Amino acid sequence: MFCLAALAEAARGQGSAPSTLSSRPSPSAPKSSPSATPKEVKVSPDKSATDKAAPSASPTPAPEQIVTEIYADKAVFDSTKSIGVFNGHIIVIDPRFQIQGDKLTIYISKKQSEGLETAVVEGNVGVVRDRPDPGGGPPSRMVGRSDKAVYTAKNGNFELTGNPRVQQGLNTHVATSPDTVMILNEKGELQTTGPSRTEIRQPPKSEATPTPTPSSTATPKPTP
Repeated sequence: MFCLAALAEAARGQGSAPSTLSSRPSPSAPKSSPSATPKEVKVSPDKSATDKAAPSASPTPAPEQIVTEIYADKAVFDSTKSIGVFNGHIIVIDPRFQIQGDKLTIYISKKQSEGLETAVVEGNVGVVRDRPDPGGGPPSRMVGRSDKAVYTAKNGNFELTGNPRVQQGLNTHVATSPDTVMILNEKGELQTTGPSRTEIRQPPKSEATPTPTPSSTATPKPTP
């Protein structure tokens, strides 16, 4: 399938992949590669509908494409099952998230769009997601770590299992049971099912600056 071929082309650029997610900033506007452009399907418009359309009507702008870059040491594709398997130093750069791990298995939708349906990351998993600031300020970054993570494109959720933990700023949310499951959604919200521990840290208070004593001018005593 064309989408798998496009992902194979993206994986071919593995030599320029960053060693860790932290060493490569999240792109605000991902570059579109000609090889990653989805196959265009041309459909003949309905003639009657075209005749009825007003000549002055402005065309509807096409939705912006989402480009996902996958870097790996090895990639294997099975077009009959619409599956791609990546191994070794996995780095995934997406406008919605970033992922790293030892192994990545992606499942492509068999519908006409051929988009990403599910992604399973295993081994030393790291997930980065930014939570928008309601006040318009800079987003807050959430970093999740676990043994396994499953991304579902339909709802945009990451399911972290196997000793999951999520850190935001100085605060850390840690699973205290191997059965604990953490869900990190596309809004940067965290939901935990199972025993966990939350560590809230505060930066040390700065040393109090001594208040300067106001200087006073001594009035000389009169000479007798």
